[in-house]
Amino acid sequence: MSQTPLQLTGIHHLTAITGNVSGNYDFYASTLGLRLVKKTVNQDDVSAYHLFYADGKGSPGTDITFFDWPLPRESRGTHSIVRTGFRVANADSLHYWNQRFEKLGVTRGHVVDLDGRPTLDFEDAEGQRLRLTADPESKQPTNPWAKSPVPAEHQIRGLGPITISVPDVSKTDMVLTRVMNLRFARDYTAPPSNGAGGAARTVHVYEMGAGGPAAELHVAVEPDLPLPSQGAGAVHHVAFRVPTFEEYDQWNARLHEMRVPSSGPVDRFYFRSLYFREPNGILFELATDGPGFHADEPMETMGEKLSLPPFLEARRKEIEAGLKPIEQK
Repeated sequence: MSQTPLQLTGIHHLTAITGNVSGNYDFYASTLGLRLVKKTVNQDDVSAYHLFYADGKGSPGTDITFFDWPLPRESRGTHSIVRTGFRVANADSLHYWNQRFEKLGVTRGHVVDLDGRPTLDFEDAEGQRLRLTADPESKQPTNPWAKSPVPAEHQIRGLGPITISVPDVSKTDMVLTRVMNLRFARDYTAPPSNGAGGAARTVHVYEMGAGGPAAELHVAVEPDLPLPSQGAGAVHHVAFRVPTFEEYDQWNARLHEMRVPSSGPVDRFYFRSLYFREPNGILFELATDGPGFHADEPMETMGEKLSLPPFLEARRKEIEAGLKPIEQK
């Protein structure tokens, strides 16, 4: 009997860049109503905050995170992650968000059908490209945040499809299907991701685990776009869910056996990570579901103070002195 192939179960988190940490907190906590579940630092650059926004329990698959780096705005292009999806309950929730964005002056598009689903594209103040997708058939657990300014029935339920842009899909397809065991599902056409007009592009959809919006990577083919430069408003990397530590060790062995250059095991304390780049240079991470953000503070008060993993705790005074306060409206 053949062994069941290793399976990633969905999007774990996505990490982006902000040059305005206070404005970032105001948008993601106040405008989007997400919970700040972990206020910590970039473990490789402790001068920068690393903020995690998620659902009410900080569940894997719900968090968008930000490195606080004082950089100018990104220059958009291919070879990059170009749109971060979030899931909401249904089309009624999209209309709620459309009205909320209009009231709050958020840059947005229109509610349209894309890939057979109602969607609403929008941006934060730094040009971070975001999308809400209606997901009425989701079987993912929902954990509303009681203190959110958004009614529970309309709250963001977690990450949805993540869209990357590449000039040629062939080598990326090999990594996704042969290394990561994703399944090609379908393709569709969509407007260009740089927002500057032009011809529609083909988007290939790859799914993992049970599939659905929480477990899809969309690959846009855009050979005519320039190379990007990272900055505020850009995405740094996307992470995929590994349910157990045992499977994490198996993924590490698999990358090694298939001669995929990687970081090797990295313990982030809240989860364990493996980093590698697909052939177009986009940074991927495999991250475990546990131990979780409640590993070092009570679930009820997560994100209310600066948390440091044990290996940085001895440097707390030094680290706190180097961080600017996050101003909250």
